[in-house]
Amino acid sequence: MALSRSRRDSGMNYWPGFVDALSTLILSVIFLLTVFMVAQFFLSQEVAGKDTALARLNAQISRLSQLLSLEQTGKANLEDQVAQLRASLTAAEGERDRLRGSAAASSNPAPGPGDGDNAKIDLEKEATARAVAQIENLNEQIGALRKQMAALEDALGASEQKDKNSQLRIADLGQRLNVALAQRVQELSRYRSDFFGKLRDILGNRPDIRVVGDRFVFQSEVFFDSGQAALRPEGRAELDQLAGALLDLEKQIPSEINWVLRVDGHTDTRQLSATSPFKSNWDLSAARAISVVQYLISKGVSPQRLVAAGFGEFQPIDAGTSDEAFSHNRRIELKLTER
Repeated sequence: MALSRSRRDSGMNYWPGFVDALSTLILSVIFLLTVFMVAQFFLSQEVAGKDTALARLNAQISRLSQLLSLEQTGKANLEDQVAQLRASLTAAEGERDRLRGSAAASSNPAPGPGDGDNAKIDLEKEATARAVAQIENLNEQIGALRKQMAALEDALGASEQKDKNSQLRIADLGQRLNVALAQRVQELSRYRSDFFGKLRDILGNRPDIRVVGDRFVFQSEVFFDSGQAALRPEGRAELDQLAGALLDLEKQIPSEINWVLRVDGHTDTRQLSATSPFKSNWDLSAARAISVVQYLISKGVSPQRLVAAGFGEFQPIDAGTSDEAFSHNRRIELKLTER
């Protein structure tokens, strides 16, 4: 018995080391969670700043567009005034030339029997004097019109320069706006990649679920029986996992990003049976997409973030006519995109 007690006393005690290792692991996890939360906070702040800058750029472009419209209206009015002044100037110059001709004719009367008539000569002199006075008056009017035209042309030139500057500013703001929009698209692409990555981890590698480009593709048999739009129990289980991923995504993406999950229904080219409750494959595809959307809503996903669309048999991904090709074309597609 003493020998047994000595063996227990001489044995190693692993419990303190295990407690130390577990404490270190917990502290590491807490540290990583803290870093993640800080990163999320700074990312939200950065996105909010970009949204503010984007709204400010839109407001500036709107104001510049209004100013440009006013400048263009003023420019058109100035051009009309210049055209009217030019017409008045042309008419005044024509009247002046006519009066000069009349004065010249009056100053050189043709010889005739009445050459000695002083009264007639006096009348001709008065007519000549009046014509000369009218000519001088018209010259003054022409000079004033030319000055007014010069002032209007200067104003028109200034308006054109201002118009050009406004267009350059609008082009610059438009370029900055495009850059900001491109950044928003990149942000949504990053969230899309995270979402699809999470779905891959949840659903695993299955032959009836594929990723094609920017879409998740489910074979219709995962959710529905042939020719039906009511969800199967197995399909509801898959959608439960999808709803959980969507709810996590709603918390991560800033509310300012206008995103939706589009659910697209597709069928094969074979006609429905005469007893089918649906009039066409188009009706069936739309009903299936709506069933998926309604189920996700029942699991708490926001309706504003969901879109249902039916494409019937008109968007096949396999042009064949075999059963395998028909199976590929009967599908539900999920796409995370902008509204």
